[in-house]
Amino acid sequence: MNKKTLLIKNVRAVVTCDDRDRVLENVNIYIENGVIKGLDNEEYSAENIIDGKNMIVYPGLINTHHHLYQIFTRNLPEVQNMELFPWLIYLYEIWKDIDDEMIRYSSYIGMGELLKTGCTTCFDHHYVFPNHMENHFIDTQFQVAEKLGMRFHASRGSMSLSKKDGGLPPDSVVQSVDEILEDSEKIIKKHHDSDKYSMKQVVLAPCSPFSVTDELMRKTAVLARKYGVRLHTHLAETLDEEKFTLKKTGMRPLEYMESLGWLGEDVWFAHGIHFNDEELDKLKETKTGIAHCPISNMKLSSGIARISEMVERNIAVGLGVDGSASNDGSNLLEEIRVAFLLQRLKYSNKSISGYDILKLATRGGAKILGRNDIGSLEVGMAGDLFMIDSTNLELVGGQFDYKSILGTIGYKKNVDCTIVNGKIVVKDGKLVNIDEVEVSEKANKLVEKLNTRGKEWNF
Repeated sequence: MNKKTLLIKNVRAVVTCDDRDRVLENVNIYIENGVIKGLDNEEYSAENIIDGKNMIVYPGLINTHHHLYQIFTRNLPEVQNMELFPWLIYLYEIWKDIDDEMIRYSSYIGMGELLKTGCTTCFDHHYVFPNHMENHFIDTQFQVAEKLGMRFHASRGSMSLSKKDGGLPPDSVVQSVDEILEDSEKIIKKHHDSDKYSMKQVVLAPCSPFSVTDELMRKTAVLARKYGVRLHTHLAETLDEEKFTLKKTGMRPLEYMESLGWLGEDVWFAHGIHFNDEELDKLKETKTGIAHCPISNMKLSSGIARISEMVERNIAVGLGVDGSASNDGSNLLEEIRVAFLLQRLKYSNKSISGYDILKLATRGGAKILGRNDIGSLEVGMAGDLFMIDSTNLELVGGQFDYKSILGTIGYKKNVDCTIVNGKIVVKDGKLVNIDEVEVSEKANKLVEKLNTRGKEWNF
């Protein structure tokens, strides 16, 4: 097999996020068949060569919670001042009309925005499956990820508790337990690749305590562990959710999850805002992870997660953008700065640093997803990284601490280059594998179609 090689020459600084927190200056990065083979001052020959002069290189960011389909309902004026429960109830009536093309183009937009802002691995939590149509939503998402060149973890999410049974979603997006489990098994067998440097994996992810049954949660956990895939759901996001589980089960959300077999190193929860001290200790003890979504938590007035305390306890924490309708974007760089400032606001001089937040978005995300081949820049790790020009006007004065700059100053535009699996996927701030103008035009037409609920358009 012919070697596919890439060399980034004379890099100004490499923020490795390795065990020693090294920043390497004036080095070359050599990538062969998607894997870093050299990170030093040696000379290498390669098919593709990039001039790294003035560039700061970071490990590719890892997004641990998203709902890509929600991009088509971002910035709706009707829901901008709502909290989670009324927000969901309103939007479910729109989301119940999504189709394969909407999934395709919302995935292009969301993954594309992530790549353009330094994210190389995306986990998406898709759980809306209209039961009046045949769909291939997860297949479509994997196709889009492959086209863009993104490392992708898809979830077979689900909802089984409709409004008439005491849940939040309408009947039209709720499925039976047997139907969900059958499709989950099929998707695992078709798409899950557990090999090192895998570009695609599957997660099983019932939506939330207020949209699924006990039976579905238990059986999903059994199925996931049979096939060695990970488990994910929303938890402890709002006080409304806490009241719901107390009323329904007599237990707080984390205790309820424990009763269902949903704690462990193979489980991570989105948000995790409303945990008490005892529950934080339980997360540490069971090695259960958290996806922190600061902007979504702020927009929906859900609260400030106790991330600095979680990190102090060595709880696994990753960073996520959450659904674009509760954000309203797919920019993990922005989440880094907001997360840093939000922890400063809550904890003052006891908060974690800007560099600590970067490590949540890299190493932390890798741990959450069960990966030891991404998240840092070292020989033997996947060739996933992004580059920004240190001479940018916006970064003047930032040269004293490259490790913290993304949290303290922040980076407010597209990165110069993103590389995934040793391949350039963003160059000069633009996606290289699709026509952005064409995709955006088609996506906007589908946005109009979805938000007018069935109005016919001539494409």
